[in-house]
Amino acid sequence: MTEDENDAERIIRGKVKWFDPGKGFGFVVSEEGGPDILLHSNVLRNFGQSSVADGAYIEVSTQRTTRGTQAVAVHRIEPPDIGESSLEEIDSHMFEEGDQEELKPARVKWFDKAKGFGFANVFGRPEDVFVHVEVLRRSGLADLQPGEAVCIRVVDGKRGRMATRVTSWEQAVLHKQDQ
Repeated sequence: MTEDENDAERIIRGKVKWFDPGKGFGFVVSEEGGPDILLHSNVLRNFGQSSVADGAYIEVSTQRTTRGTQAVAVHRIEPPDIGESSLEEIDSHMFEEGDQEELKPARVKWFDKAKGFGFANVFGRPEDVFVHVEVLRRSGLADLQPGEAVCIRVVDGKRGRMATRVTSWEQAVLHKQDQ
């Protein structure tokens, strides 16, 4: 392989094999096959997300290095295919109703991946909004950090306000510009 081939960027579509925000990296499996592609948290942050769900579809620019293939930019992330939901609190009609709601800017109060839930606050509103880990998975995310700015769709659930969709702040802004 020549040095030029080594430096050439390629756009690859694949699936997130796993991503660990605590470790700061994960791997993508290309639809074309081949070795796993390293996805570093800095590359993901440049896209505007702090995490990505295992199994999410992703489109990245890659570069081959002497240490293997690495993602250098993220272009698109789509949530993973979701089978039966483990979340009884939000049934499918709540997701459909929630899709009618506008994304609202919010800040993560706290989120505990091990417990499987956390809370966020919509800007200008005093009440907490419940965020379940399954909602994150459906949204293509794996974790949230305290203080992180996000956008959420909110519905009234059995026990209060609940998020039905969570996006990064940057993705919501880009989506709004496209409309």
